[in-house]
Amino acid sequence: MAKWKKGVSLTLITVLSSIAVLSGCSSDSKPNATDTGKQGTAQTTGVKFGEQQLDISFYGNYDWFTMPVWGQDLATKWVKENKKVNVTGVPNGGNSEQKFNTLMASKELPDVIWLERGAQVEKLRAAGMLVSFDEYLDKYPNLKKWAGEATLNMLRSSDGKLYQFPNWYTQRPAGNAGYMINLKIYKELGEPKLETYDDLYAYLKQVKAKYPEVTPFDSGVQAQNVEIMYPGFANDHPVTNINMRAVPEGNELKSIFADPVYRESLTYSSKLFREKLITQDVLTQTKDQIDEKVNNGKVAVMAASSVTEFGSKGTTALQSKDPSHPGYQMIWPIHKEGVDKTKVFPGHYATLGWNVNVITKSAKNPEAIFAFLDWMTGEEGQRVMFWGPEGEYWQGTDDKGTPKFTDKYYSDATGRAKLMDSLVNLQWVGNTTYIDTAKTDIELKLPAEKQSWETRNQTQVAWKTVFNRTEFVNLDPPSNTEEGMVQQRIKDIFTESRAKALFAKSDAEVTSILDKAEKDAQAAGYAKLLKYQTDRWQENKKKIGK
Repeated sequence: MAKWKKGVSLTLITVLSSIAVLSGCSSDSKPNATDTGKQGTAQTTGVKFGEQQLDISFYGNYDWFTMPVWGQDLATKWVKENKKVNVTGVPNGGNSEQKFNTLMASKELPDVIWLERGAQVEKLRAAGMLVSFDEYLDKYPNLKKWAGEATLNMLRSSDGKLYQFPNWYTQRPAGNAGYMINLKIYKELGEPKLETYDDLYAYLKQVKAKYPEVTPFDSGVQAQNVEIMYPGFANDHPVTNINMRAVPEGNELKSIFADPVYRESLTYSSKLFREKLITQDVLTQTKDQIDEKVNNGKVAVMAASSVTEFGSKGTTALQSKDPSHPGYQMIWPIHKEGVDKTKVFPGHYATLGWNVNVITKSAKNPEAIFAFLDWMTGEEGQRVMFWGPEGEYWQGTDDKGTPKFTDKYYSDATGRAKLMDSLVNLQWVGNTTYIDTAKTDIELKLPAEKQSWETRNQTQVAWKTVFNRTEFVNLDPPSNTEEGMVQQRIKDIFTESRAKALFAKSDAEVTSILDKAEKDAQAAGYAKLLKYQTDRWQENKKKIGK
């Protein structure tokens, strides 16, 4: 899977697995149910899934994705037998782009396609190949209940209809970004104040002097610590701005290269890099290399977009060698003196979640397929597709719908982990709100010392310091348009200038590099791209009523 996207489901699974180790809106515009695409007719029979056999062909539009064989694990075997649903994967041959184009050209589409929001969805819709969901939303209410009308409105296409069924959407903060510290080193250095960038600089100097074999300030891949420092230099400057390579000012998006906050953050980062307080291979190191350092306690401070993953595994590794080692702990985001610490957002999330499912007009019974997806995204479906069918690892639920785990859940760690791992690539309509709420409810009933590392740090820090970036999603232009080509050039300028700035010999050189980046970006058509993105942003705000 793509790096952070895979982490959405895997992090949840990892967190829940660790518990056992420790403890025992509908549009007025309605679709025509008999709309005909060139490749077939959508037949809405009104028969719900589970009443008769439902066979679904499913295509995952990712090079890495291979559809697990349906019915070979406990969960899908139960669904196949009890809900009369069988799903057959359509292979992509390791080249999803070529396969997608072949499918469109042949006009013989799978019933369901799982893919990114954006250009390819719109390509299918514009060709009349997709079934809209509007008439199903009230008949099968789970999606509408859990995603909410604002999120569904954000997923609507330009014709006002809904064609996309979201995956890992959420109505609550979610994320794993931020800072963590090596508690052993921190305690040995006297637990100094570590809140501002001045504090951080002084602390890193201490680490370098006393622990020459330790990286003072490490990062996730591709200099994530540099990105995560940006939000701390001003109020309400979330990491989202780095992601967009644009900065909101009033009702417009402006240049990131001209942003004084970005310039100050990169100047500070360059200073740390010049003084070897940041790992010198911050732009090139692999995740395996980072894991090795973290797991051996060779990192004093770290910032990453999924720092919880590193912190949890690192703490486990260190304590397996030395049970007295305190491991790692997240800290509140570092910030500039005078910045309100409650307005610093190193992480972000969107209510739309990760990717989407579309139902094509090749499907013989699209309503039954929608009903099935709606069941999967509801409470029962999430329990089955996350923890397996009732009776094996859970039995019954509490008044919040949280599963009650059986003794086997706690005693059969190997079997439980094998099941949960087998379901990762079958979780196409994940409901983050339900899963995270259930996970938290379960863990908070445990003594603090038996709660998982992730839950403690997510609830205390990570989820309190994330920014809801929903209004800024879907701003990218199609790659084959003028704006799309400009965007690629801006991305290249951003990446190149950041690398040069880190290696700069002085603060003045950083300024010179960013001046040139701004000039090059404007020459490449940056203003036109920003205008395009601003327009999409304003449209989003209208959709969510902001």
